[in-house]
Amino acid sequence: MLLDTNALSAIADGDPGAISVFRQAETIELPVIILGEYRFGIAHSRRRGEYETWLEKLIAATRVLPIDDATSTHYARGRAELKKAGRPIPSNDLWIAALARQHHLPLMSRDRHFDAVPNLQRIGW
Repeated sequence: MLLDTNALSAIADGDPGAISVFRQAETIELPVIILGEYRFGIAHSRRRGEYETWLEKLIAATRVLPIDDATSTHYARGRAELKKAGRPIPSNDLWIAALARQHHLPLMSRDRHFDAVPNLQRIGW
């Protein structure tokens, strides 16, 4: 299962629903984009040190998915599909969706706009 930034934040903050979904996952994958978004978000947090330590432990226990040439193909295809349907999503989220489709993984997110992406399973909480 891939984690979106809002899922990562909810788990870090101890949200019971998010933790329940997280614990049921067979595997956890972190898109490199999420790491950038999350690190940006915690850069100004009063709990920065705590969050950074937690994140480093999570990274050590999971796999970080990079963007590669195959990802760009999924990105382009997904963007074209969503444009044709008149349902574009934010660019970073399109890269996250591309990684999910590329690796055939569900995405844990509260963002319902992922539901418009063909061949992508969003898991909410």
